[in-house]
Amino acid sequence: MSSRALRQPFALKFTSATFLAIWCIVAAFPIFWITVMSFKSPVDAFSSNPLNVVFGPSTRAGGNGLSILDILMGIVVIWITARLMTRTLPMMVAAYAPAGQKWIGWVIGSLVVAIGFLVTFFAILPAILDALNPVFGPLGRDIIGLTTEHYKTVWIDRGFSNNFKNSMIVTTGVVTVSLTVGTLAGYGLARSGSGLAFAILIIALVFRALPHSVLVAGYLPVFISSSEWLAPILGENAPTLYGKPFAVIAVLVAINQPFTIWMLRSFFQSIPAELDEAARVDGCNHFQAFRRVIMPVMWPGVITTGLFSFLLGYNDFLVTSLLLDAQNQTMVPAIAGMFSRETTTTDQVVAVAAAVSITAPLFFLVMVFQRQIVSGLTAGAVKG
Repeated sequence: MSSRALRQPFALKFTSATFLAIWCIVAAFPIFWITVMSFKSPVDAFSSNPLNVVFGPSTRAGGNGLSILDILMGIVVIWITARLMTRTLPMMVAAYAPAGQKWIGWVIGSLVVAIGFLVTFFAILPAILDALNPVFGPLGRDIIGLTTEHYKTVWIDRGFSNNFKNSMIVTTGVVTVSLTVGTLAGYGLARSGSGLAFAILIIALVFRALPHSVLVAGYLPVFISSSEWLAPILGENAPTLYGKPFAVIAVLVAINQPFTIWMLRSFFQSIPAELDEAARVDGCNHFQAFRRVIMPVMWPGVITTGLFSFLLGYNDFLVTSLLLDAQNQTMVPAIAGMFSRETTTTDQVVAVAAAVSITAPLFFLVMVFQRQIVSGLTAGAVKG
């Protein structure tokens, strides 16, 4: 078939470009705008003039700003980090990580790159630029106002780091339990042709359709009375699960598990059963065939499913706000509380900085696992 036959007509190109532009305005532009606001003084952040919000004259007048040299050097550091994460790190993991344990290489490599970026971007680079800006004349003069004062306020003074820790506990628990149970259940259901397996999948689908508030109401009496139930085992010091992250993990796993099982089952079905048979012929039992042969092929699907599980635990508001107390609150309900209070403009910019902060781990995850996510989605789209 000729390339001309595959070429899109102008009307289709124009329509696609129009919808993409609308999406950028509706979805991407607000994220960009609140990010810009979070680095400005309250006067600039809520100015009616968009140019004041972008360039921040009041922020710059207070001695906080970026020069052309600062911007160029910052872009270089970000570009190098992105290249390390998307090109160099995958090759190093493939070359040096032990067979069957590449996830350890990904974890260690990601932590090294992340720590290196933070140290370089927030410690080494500012020290170098402080020495270079006076030398470069006009290139070293501040042209855009920028301050990180609001991020220091929300993370240090307001204790947002504790909310971040609680979010990591919840999401790690949800992802770990969901993937452990989901991979085993999805594999068993994919390889089973019985009617009972289909009935289990239908029941799981119905359970997934229940409103989250129903599950919270069902679990709530159990969590409140947990100290009485655990007293015969743990004695008088038996804890109450209500208000603790473990309660949220249990509910979110119950919400997420049907979706995880369905999704992983579809991935397992796309892997030929002949691989299992070949492993059995070579002397593996069922679990060894699953662990040594099937799981290495399944990693893209597992990472994709794990990302959705992470998003559920990371972005949840209803369950966490109902089951956690103020000391154990996660980031999303904490930010909602910042916006709902009677606040000054300074407090509002601090809340915006907190909202921008929670997007960083999401971009980091997608950047690290983009190849696995794409290959996992494509693998689950077809069978055989």
